Amino acid sequence: MSRDGFWGSRPVRKIMRDRWALVCLVIISCYVLVALAVMLGIFDLNYDARIGDKYLSPSFESWQHLLGTDRQGRSILVRTIYSAKIAIGVGMVSALVGTIIGGILGAVSGYHGKRVDDFLVWLYSTVQSIPYLLLLIMLTYAVNRGIAGLYIAFIATSWVGPCRMVRGEVIKLREAEYIQSARAMGYGDWRIIFRHVLPNTMHILLVYFALLFVAAIKSEVIISFLGLGVRGEPSWGIMIKQSQAELINGIYWQIGAATVAMLILVLCFNIFADALQDALDPKAL
Repeated sequence: MSRDGFWGSRPVRKIMRDRWALVCLVIISCYVLVALAVMLGIFDLNYDARIGDKYLSPSFESWQHLLGTDRQGRSILVRTIYSAKIAIGVGMVSALVGTIIGGILGAVSGYHGKRVDDFLVWLYSTVQSIPYLLLLIMLTYAVNRGIAGLYIAFIATSWVGPCRMVRGEVIKLREAEYIQSARAMGYGDWRIIFRHVLPNTMHILLVYFALLFVAAIKSEVIISFLGLGVRGEPSWGIMIKQSQAELINGIYWQIGAATVAMLILVLCFNIFADALQDALDPKAL
């Protein structure tokens, strides 16, 4: 980081010059704020409340009617907003915990080598050899068909990517002069890993956090669509599943609302992740 502090550092200045990255960051922040408001009860959203007849088309009668109603006369807009809470919650928890676990295991594997490295390489290679979606469905079904099962399944699979990438970076870093100096000063292995090794892999972990966030959201939609995910409350996957029969009759606003809401969030995160990777790349000028 530069002597001007955080806001004057090269990555921040590079992000601030990227207009599309800033627009995406604002949109992502809006999603997060809405999800937090729903979680904290600031938005009192009764997603099961009937507000009119079934299959009402979008109208300006009230804000709840802006996206129409579903087959039970419930507001699609309210259910779409509430579903953002599920998506953001699953994405944040899975990405954060998976990145932390993967980063620590990758650093330990790359730094120690030998048997520890052999075991961890075997472990993540085994996990990677199983098709991701199949493994996710199996874990969700085996652990608990519900939101708790989703969290456990995502965390159990999301650590692999950051672990592999951090391990490769740490193998290069462990022979660096500052690491050798820390060893010569008598610092313990764990202190070196947490004080000197992991901070120098932060650019990898931040990018992987963004990638895992997107992957968790898309996977939650698929799992919920298959009936193995969220239960008793709306999610974008459930909304898409419920709209299958509606499409035959030309009623598209429920699947449209869920798809567009997910598309905007995933697209913004992908664009921001690319900008973040470019900004944090130590080889970039």
